[in-house]
Amino acid sequence: MRLLLLACLRAQTGNATTAARIRNHLHAAGHICVLEDAFMYESPAAIANLTSTAKFDAALAIHLYKAGRLLQGSRIPFGIIFGGTDVNEDIKCKEKRQVMGAVLERARFAVAFTVEMKELAAAQWPDARKKIYVQSQGIKTAPSETFDWHRFLQNAGIAAGPGRVHLFLLVCGLRRVKDPLYLVEAFSDWHRKDPSVHLGIIGPAVDPVFTSEVQERVKRAAFPVAASAALCSRRAPGVHVLQELPQQELHAALRSCLALVNSSISEGMSAAILEAMDLEIPVLARNIPGNAAIIKHKETGLLFSTPQEFVALSKSLMSDPVLEKEIVTRAKDYVEKHHSWEGERKTYQNLVQRLQ
Repeated sequence: MRLLLLACLRAQTGNATTAARIRNHLHAAGHICVLEDAFMYESPAAIANLTSTAKFDAALAIHLYKAGRLLQGSRIPFGIIFGGTDVNEDIKCKEKRQVMGAVLERARFAVAFTVEMKELAAAQWPDARKKIYVQSQGIKTAPSETFDWHRFLQNAGIAAGPGRVHLFLLVCGLRRVKDPLYLVEAFSDWHRKDPSVHLGIIGPAVDPVFTSEVQERVKRAAFPVAASAALCSRRAPGVHVLQELPQQELHAALRSCLALVNSSISEGMSAAILEAMDLEIPVLARNIPGNAAIIKHKETGLLFSTPQEFVALSKSLMSDPVLEKEIVTRAKDYVEKHHSWEGERKTYQNLVQRLQ
């Protein structure tokens, strides 16, 4: 089959990574799968024209609203993959909820990443329950073997004295729902007391206006103290906004940091969390439903509800190597058991047969 895969394809984001992985699964089954960025199309009519002129046999869309709405009125069969925003945010809006319901009604199948996500959707659209399948994201990491950790720290403006850097990486596309500023004040207070700890915020500028706010909050500013000198101070000492990296280099950076951090207000299923687990790096994540669905507190990761709790849990992780070892071992086992890349491949290859 010739398949259209619609998704929000901003580079280095979870959506783009998931879309590329699913495309590879379908290519392996002999299908032609073409990725298209949903943000490049303004209406269902534009997609209808595309599917007709490019002679697509069927379509898939990641996000029931952001991409699925463009398949309204489509003459070709399609399947839908839920995004976290669908069931956590967009479902609260009456207009969006109506659109999503109409799209789901026409879809041949829908995929939810977790049982909890399926139940939220099924509660809203009971008639669709039987067509919603649960398939967790499949994870496969491949860290770059040539990654230079010391150069990475140098480029970040972090002094890399021997044994003196404890870097926490917050990996996210810079947009408000990821709430990367949530921990900044508490982390800076901690850094003032312990200069060895640093927080790196790394990811693409998905929302340029918000990205500027983040950079302004943590940037270095100069304050004159004499006619011939200036004192350079950080508005948020110990916190750094870092340049995004290709996935293999990001995985290598994760493998060298102390822990991965997630401070999102809402998540469907964070690929960054699962990748850190696979790389045997501890995860500290905000205690929200999407994160709690894949992390058991003090078993496969650490969940925090306030910035102060984050700092306390981070300190306990740093001071207790036994706890760290137990967490990363169980997390690795969890990913291997529940987030099989091969299992995900088989599921999507089977599901697209429903589009014939």
